[in-house]
Amino acid sequence: MSSTRSRSVALASAAVVSLAALSACGTSSDGAGSAPGGKVTLSVNGQPPTTQAFERRLFDRHVEQFEKAHPDIDIVPHEGFMDPKTFNAKLAGGQLEDVFYVYFTDTRGLIGRNQAADITDHLKGMPHRGDVQDALMKVFQDAKGRQYGLPTANYSMGLLYNRTLFKKAGLDPDKPPRTWAEVRAAAKRIAVLGDSTVGYADYSKNNQGGWHFTAELYSRGGRIATERDGKWKAAFNSAAGKATLRDLHAMRWQDGSMGSKQLLQAEDVQRMMGSGKLGMYVSAADNITVIAKQFGGAYRDYGLAPVPDARSTLIGGEGYMFNPKASPEKIRAGIKWLQWKYLNPDLVEQNIRDNIDSKLPVGLPMPPTPDIWKGAVRERVEQAKRKYANVPVANYQPFMDAAPRVPGVVEPPEAQQVYAVLDTVMQAVLTRKDADIDTLLTAAEKKVDQIYSAL
Repeated sequence: MSSTRSRSVALASAAVVSLAALSACGTSSDGAGSAPGGKVTLSVNGQPPTTQAFERRLFDRHVEQFEKAHPDIDIVPHEGFMDPKTFNAKLAGGQLEDVFYVYFTDTRGLIGRNQAADITDHLKGMPHRGDVQDALMKVFQDAKGRQYGLPTANYSMGLLYNRTLFKKAGLDPDKPPRTWAEVRAAAKRIAVLGDSTVGYADYSKNNQGGWHFTAELYSRGGRIATERDGKWKAAFNSAAGKATLRDLHAMRWQDGSMGSKQLLQAEDVQRMMGSGKLGMYVSAADNITVIAKQFGGAYRDYGLAPVPDARSTLIGGEGYMFNPKASPEKIRAGIKWLQWKYLNPDLVEQNIRDNIDSKLPVGLPMPPTPDIWKGAVRERVEQAKRKYANVPVANYQPFMDAAPRVPGVVEPPEAQQVYAVLDTVMQAVLTRKDADIDTLLTAAEKKVDQIYSAL
């Protein structure tokens, strides 16, 4: 969900290729590994479409620069990303690229079905391998720690809030809520400002309600599902699950801080925030750009804090895996390409300047400075971001300061089916004053267990 295709939300942002949801475009991939002249010919997808002029131009320029630095590798780029609907047919028909784009939610299934190559033994000596966050590398590993791909960008959820409304309500915008109890208290103070101002908003349709319930549940330390002996079972009918819904119900019906208009989805909430009528909602950093570019907001008006309670946070993202039929030569060439283009702190400042030249935001915890690093490299990237920032970096510093300490948890298996079930729970809580939370969770638990039993 959020910054990737798995979210059923069109959060168009020119600065983040990961927000595009595009069909895969395939060509044949042979296993020979080399072309005339001794070059390795490597087909890769993820090339932006021509409608995204800046991203396409930058991608193609990177291909040229990489090939100049690696004259033994010929990159053949293809538009589009992985489409689960066509993936099996492309793989069986020899049409799958050597290096293909995936979302975090897809890696486990691909590894389990032997539909991605084991690249572990080819990673020795890869520059900056040890500087990438361990949790992100683990997304592409099997139970034995074998590596099947590389992460290239990620998002994590935080609390997006309106600093201007905080000031009007007598709240300190430099000290955002740290707990759900503080969120509730702040939402009440913001809502009493009147003029249709809403303290806190939440999604509840198009699978986005289930996704947000997941993010809020994770923040309390709960889980949507747990695995035992290779089998998954629903786990949200728990103390954390009930507390999540009870707080939402109380804010909606007792406090009146969520407004009367419900059945909201992303663009509804973004519009409210852009118009200055909303205090807070759970979000990834990419929403700030969408609010500013599409809904009239100003970067200076928004802050980003860690998720309340911060026991864990929902993460998502993207990376690349390798055709299981790819030769060792192609795998080694693919690793070089991915490291050079995506896992290369030496390229960060150039990417920043390219974004500034195109009047795109620099300073948010997202590309061109994705928060995928750790240690000294993370600090190096953050220094470059602060140096060139054209948005108020300090507004988002609470989120960045907490990020290394908040455990990230990926979306549950069969996320979209599960979210559809949980949408109904969120809708009931936010539209029915007499909603019975225990009954709703029990019914949803049975439905989700049926989904998992079919796996």
